Amino acid sequence: DPFVLADSTERTYYLFGTNRAHEGYDGYKSKDLEHWEGPLPLFRKDDSFWGEKDFWAPECHAYRDKYYLFTTARGKADSLLGSYILVADSPAGPFREHSRGRLTPEGWNALDGTLYVDAAGDPWMVFCHEWTQLEDGTIEAVRLTKNLKRTQGAPHTLFSASQAPWVRSHVPGAGLYVTDGPFLLHNERGELLMLWSSFSDEGYAIGLSRSRSGDILGPWEHFEEPLFSKDGGHGMLFRTFDGRLMLAIHRPNHTAERAVFFEVRPTPDGRLKIARPTSAAHDPNEK
Repeated sequence: DPFVLADSTERTYYLFGTNRAHEGYDGYKSKDLEHWEGPLPLFRKDDSFWGEKDFWAPECHAYRDKYYLFTTARGKADSLLGSYILVADSPAGPFREHSRGRLTPEGWNALDGTLYVDAAGDPWMVFCHEWTQLEDGTIEAVRLTKNLKRTQGAPHTLFSASQAPWVRSHVPGAGLYVTDGPFLLHNERGELLMLWSSFSDEGYAIGLSRSRSGDILGPWEHFEEPLFSKDGGHGMLFRTFDGRLMLAIHRPNHTAERAVFFEVRPTPDGRLKIARPTSAAHDPNEK
């Protein structure tokens, strides 16, 4: 579940992802996306921490002069997944607990929280309500307080996985539809887009959706074909210091998952298309 923060103050790329799934998070840093230093110890749980295991999919966002890690863990008391926030003064850590416990609703299996700041400057957390509870997983959005410590109001359901025409059941014929890894961005036309992952005819994939209103609450429409459909997903976008727009994913999805980078370009209709893998990808599956 790779996430890259291009930190302009240091002209350094920081790479975050699921790695120490039973105890916390490590990170890596690079000047060129080819040569990486690390692991950098970012966070380790202690006995007082609410989460027990499955420390998944950390995303690092710069916000109000701090660095916030939006991430997921499984609770000790209820064994349910939930998204929460850590904070640090540097993307290299150390990170400490910011929200007290999970920000996703109690009783929900929820994961993959990401930050979105709307046109009014109000922060939101967009996350997934898991198919393991719903069968047809959803993408949800909940407003946060300005300091990112608490939620404001109940989550809003943006859409269900099965609404996208390219999505197929995780288990053929079982009606189980996955939502994973939302990531928000504006395209060159100023439209609000969302990357998110599910399963297509070719396996784990990344779809692209667009808000018809331009607002986080939608309504959302779905492009017919996935952006990436060849057994890879949980994507995000970042811009390199020389101006290229890059897609980071993990591939393959089943074992030995690795971070892979692709250059992407806009299309006239507001979508994105993959141009080519970078030399930094080192993807053994790419021919």
